Amino acid sequence: MTRLPVTPNRDLGQHFLVDENIVAVAGRLAELDPDDVVLEIGPGLGVLTDFLAERVRLVHAVELDRSLEPHLRERISERENVEILFGDALTLPLHELDPPPGKLVANLPYQVATPLVVESLDGLPTVDVWCVMVQREVADRYFAEPRTKSYGAVSVLLQLTAERTGFHPVARTVFRPAPNVDSALVAFERRRSWGVEYEPLKRVVQGAFAHRRKTLANSLELVGLADRARAVAALAELGQPASVRAEALAPEEFALLAQALV
Repeated sequence: MTRLPVTPNRDLGQHFLVDENIVAVAGRLAELDPDDVVLEIGPGLGVLTDFLAERVRLVHAVELDRSLEPHLRERISERENVEILFGDALTLPLHELDPPPGKLVANLPYQVATPLVVESLDGLPTVDVWCVMVQREVADRYFAEPRTKSYGAVSVLLQLTAERTGFHPVARTVFRPAPNVDSALVAFERRRSWGVEYEPLKRVVQGAFAHRRKTLANSLELVGLADRARAVAALAELGQPASVRAEALAPEEFALLAQALV
């Protein structure tokens, strides 16, 4: 068993990647190129960071836990193309990174994986390729089909932005300590525009799924985005009944709905 030089922080949900074989899979799914500038969130002890630095032009590594700095710097001590930034990736101005990243490749902290991905769709406009390690359940949500249990707001926002290009189940044994959930690598590429400003689109989509057991029109009214009559009228323009629930609409229909409501 691989011994860690640090004690994982349970409050941060740390599960360090220790299997160097899985990083090769991530590299393949991310289609790494020597000219790439890559953003890595949550480098931890630097296993993936070191792998990326050997293959790309520059790695921006963003780590929340400052106590990992000596171990991370030791791992990449021979790399001159890694810039380490300490702080919360959800609040740091990552859009100001210079040079800007074109790919996001990371073993994402599980508690914040979904908001990080959702915010990056608009907040990091230069990123065209994502390859992220997340909980298997979360990976299944990203590209879930309408009318399924996994289909939700993140499914809609991702599918209006990108297309999945790769998927690889990951064993729990690649982490120390091993998590209590299965994981997966999922890769996707930016392919589409939204047809509406992202922030209002996100508000409509998240509001639609805020009360899954209620009709979509009632959910939108409850979150204050539109009164029920207006929401029902917008749905009628899509050919959808007033009784429809959010999980029945395809991603493209949500884009049209947002256009009608904003």
